[in-house]
Amino acid sequence: MRSVRPLLALFFPLCLFLSPALAQAHFGVVIPTPPTVMDQADSTVNLEIEFWHPFANQGMSLPRPLSFAVYHSGEKNELVESLEEKKVGEFTTWRLAYKVDRPGLYTFVMAPHPYFEPAEDSFIIHFTKVYVDAFGDNEGWSEPTPGLKTEIVPLSAPGALYAGNVFTGKVLLDGQPVPGGEVEIEWRPGPDKKGQAPYESMITQVVKTDENGNFNFAPTAPGWWGFAGLNAADFKLPHEGLEKDVELGAVLWVYFHEFRPAVDAK
Repeated sequence: MRSVRPLLALFFPLCLFLSPALAQAHFGVVIPTPPTVMDQADSTVNLEIEFWHPFANQGMSLPRPLSFAVYHSGEKNELVESLEEKKVGEFTTWRLAYKVDRPGLYTFVMAPHPYFEPAEDSFIIHFTKVYVDAFGDNEGWSEPTPGLKTEIVPLSAPGALYAGNVFTGKVLLDGQPVPGGEVEIEWRPGPDKKGQAPYESMITQVVKTDENGNFNFAPTAPGWWGFAGLNAADFKLPHEGLEKDVELGAVLWVYFHEFRPAVDAK
């Protein structure tokens, strides 16, 4: 078994979130507004960083992440010290206004402290990612992000999707595809709203990856959808004197646009 000492140094202090165990999935959340930058007047991206149950819009507190970074043109810039704390009810979330000044694909990634989930008797670590296309340049969205332990790599351009389009992604762990893995999926209805589902089992959609680590999903509503590829870590972390399993989540947030009817050509 791999020594956990380096990981303890990285992830300490551990945190206990202020929320009861719920049936919905936990999701790391990184949401940019606007989802795409097309002109200078709209070039400040406001990012929301949370740990949440998206469909039910039920909160959990998120300590300041270990890392919040942006990747652009082959460079990584750490932004975690620039995050501003914001309370949503009793829960701690984070915000950042980021000025996009050059064309290209901006990849924002959040790495949190591990969260111990009593209901599952294990830790959860969600590496959470979102893409922002700037000024019509979105090259590189199908390439892995350097240095991530686990991630979902899009095989459908994430900045150009309508609700109902089939989205395809590949789950990677240590740079390798994950065959037969589970991907949990939830819709984020938006501020002050929650989703409606006929059965609790339909709140979190679940699909499996194929032998190449790929999965497909066609969202039924416009807006933000979160995809979480879940895998067991090859290490454990201590909790109250016992070694506990760790669930690694590769979370990707993708925006799906509303398809609008045709208008008269001018």
